[in-house]
Amino acid sequence: MIFGDINNNEDMEKVLPRAVIKAINYLRNNNFLDMKAGVYDIQGKDIFAQVIDTTTKEKDDVRPEVHKNYIDVQFSVEGKEKIGFARDSDNNKVLEDLFEENDIKFYEKMENEIDLIMKPGNFAVFFPKDVHRPGCSLGEACAIRKVIVKINTDIV
Repeated sequence: MIFGDINNNEDMEKVLPRAVIKAINYLRNNNFLDMKAGVYDIQGKDIFAQVIDTTTKEKDDVRPEVHKNYIDVQFSVEGKEKIGFARDSDNNKVLEDLFEENDIKFYEKMENEIDLIMKPGNFAVFFPKDVHRPGCSLGEACAIRKVIVKINTDIV
């Protein structure tokens, strides 16, 4: 997992894969407050963005997830959310395995979870072994707008 701010990441650009830099540049160069919620093409099925409007939930109401074929670059546009994070220990109990259909597996809970606090301008890069629990509230539920750029692991 990599955590950063869209306006202060010049040092990261020296070491990140080109596909991740492309995603971050896309996030930096678009006004997501003016875009409709939906899916936006960046580089076909290899890199695309999902603009999402949602409401945060209590942490216990959000299932931890992991992906196999795509890296998630999650970007906070509006509102605040907490994202639970841990490296996959391979000891987490699987609730639902949808890797074949939707490139996602849900766990009951995750070992060694820590919390990331996402504010507008923050981004987090989650790799296939990074379990994450997005959309958690910081106290009260609130409306958020976020963008998730999906990067196919085959191009990294």
